Amino acid sequence: MPREADLYPPIKAYLQRQGYEVKGEVGPADVVGRRGDELVVVELKLGFSLALFHQGIERLLTTDDVYLAVPAGGKDKALKANVKLARRAGLGVLTVRLRDGHVEVLADPGPYAARQSKKKKTRLLRAFERLQGDPNDGGATRHGIITGYRQDALRCARFLAVHGPSKGAKVKEWAEVPQATQIMAADHYGWFTRVSRGVYDLTDLGRKGLSDYGDVEGP
Repeated sequence: MPREADLYPPIKAYLQRQGYEVKGEVGPADVVGRRGDELVVVELKLGFSLALFHQGIERLLTTDDVYLAVPAGGKDKALKANVKLARRAGLGVLTVRLRDGHVEVLADPGPYAARQSKKKKTRLLRAFERLQGDPNDGGATRHGIITGYRQDALRCARFLAVHGPSKGAKVKEWAEVPQATQIMAADHYGWFTRVSRGVYDLTDLGRKGLSDYGDVEGP
């Protein structure tokens, strides 16, 4: 099993190549490098954790150049999320490939301002407008998280339960579900069946869904 101490030699060698004099376990810091008046601090851990971020942020009180160092590898999605979090905190990130000591810089420390995504904001606003009422009340219901999509499917199912097999255009207009035809055609929940061109009916599973989700159909 690797140890945190295994990260130190590659990190020390890397900093020395940058012209730093390097020492380990200096005060509360795992690694400190000095180059003239410049100080760089590196906190070593075998994986990302809240404690590691806390340590890194605390070291920012002594220098702007603080890195978090972890072994290379792991899941790309989690690594990207942790690098993004480190950048938000003004911390740098180093990874160490233990088999050969290769050090890679994934982020440098410094101020970071995230750019807002208009596409994500628009998507969130659409999801907000689509969701009728507040069925989740700040958390999951007994059915799990209720989405606007499921609410629309429930309105389609309720219409079919009352009126029988109907054309998608009619369900769209009367149930006030703009995506009614697409929802019934996609049939993600197994609630709908196409009985003829453009005409849909409820399945037994759909009738059960109406019963199961009757308390979250929304206004």
